[in-house]
Amino acid sequence: MMLKKLFGFDPAKNTIKTEVLAGITTFLTMSYILAVNPNMFAMCGMPANSVFTATALAAIIGTLVMAFWAKLPFALAPGMGLNAFFVFSVCLGMGHSWQFALTAILIEGIIFVILTLTNLREAIVNAIPVTLKNAIGAGIGLFIAFIGLQNAGLIINNDATLVALGDITQGSALLAIIGIAITGMLVIKNVPGGLLLGILLTTLIGIPMGITTYGGLVSLPSSLEPIWLQFQWDEIFSMNMVVIVFTFLFVDMFDTIGTLVGVATKANMMQPDGKIPRIKQAFMADAIATLAGACMGTSTTTTYVESASGVAQGGRTGLTAFTVAICFGVSLLFSPIFLAIPSAATAPVLILVGLFMMSPIKLIDFDRFSESIPAFICVIMMPLTYSISDGILLGMISYVILNLLSGRFKKITPMMYILAILFILKYIYI
Repeated sequence: MMLKKLFGFDPAKNTIKTEVLAGITTFLTMSYILAVNPNMFAMCGMPANSVFTATALAAIIGTLVMAFWAKLPFALAPGMGLNAFFVFSVCLGMGHSWQFALTAILIEGIIFVILTLTNLREAIVNAIPVTLKNAIGAGIGLFIAFIGLQNAGLIINNDATLVALGDITQGSALLAIIGIAITGMLVIKNVPGGLLLGILLTTLIGIPMGITTYGGLVSLPSSLEPIWLQFQWDEIFSMNMVVIVFTFLFVDMFDTIGTLVGVATKANMMQPDGKIPRIKQAFMADAIATLAGACMGTSTTTTYVESASGVAQGGRTGLTAFTVAICFGVSLLFSPIFLAIPSAATAPVLILVGLFMMSPIKLIDFDRFSESIPAFICVIMMPLTYSISDGILLGMISYVILNLLSGRFKKITPMMYILAILFILKYIYI
């Protein structure tokens, strides 16, 4: 069957309807990047319309590689956090041009290709203990639930307590609560496509509330010419470039590793030895998309944790990723309709998927403190630091130190020692 050859689709285990619905669900939960990226990059002088086109195209390229080569149900797009580092740290904070930042992204992509070809990235993933892999899945669940709560205004900033409950009696927060009730009911009743249907119904309810706005029907893609291949080569050997490239590389590597491990665990795609199938191809999709994104004018492209929403919907093959890529392609032509979906309508899905992703925590032996303490640190630090990579790094450091101090040397592989030392140096010097 052609679908099996192209996407790893097995008619005995998968259905086209489920895979397509899963892909649409993943797209809708991650599609906020098409609205966020242009607005953010405009702050450092880049044309927003061109950035919108670049964002969609980078997502399409990376997700197609994931679909056809890795045959996994994961989607890619320019990463949140990485785009903030690009704009607020490199450009606005350090005073570098956006061309300089794009050059750093290009160099990072080249290094990623080399690391992937040499299997170093795969070796790093395989070095992560099974306990921490389960913790990563649960931690990501809390993290994306927190993103959903924040996007909807259910959780807001508070200078005294850091976070607080928003005004849940009106606006986006109220719409999100309605969406949680609707989507939760659909999930409880096992309605096929319940997550997607919940997004659509919540979006419609947002119209009379004045939250969902209609801004037109069709808009042709803007040209990439203003940002295409805009690199700055005169400072590529500077110390600033080295530090910036390393930071992009570090954050992207462990965000991607965390996402792949967490979502693959939730999808029961992990092999008996704890490895992810076709992980090298998945990493290469990330590297290729980052290179393409840099050339087109956007920040590091990475695997999205929101892929968990499609996995929760039943997506298991590359057909899910292919559907996501098609949706990104359609969004280029119908961006006004796409942008009408408010974050309050996708927030309920993120919150519920956060619940779904907590299930691997049951596999952690909480009575073995040499395992449960590092696992707990990993889980709790992801949402509290707003970083998947920090959760992984702190979990790994604590795992090595605690087992070393308690005399459990055989549990620590040479790669874990190396990683722990590098992670500690990262916090000291970067």
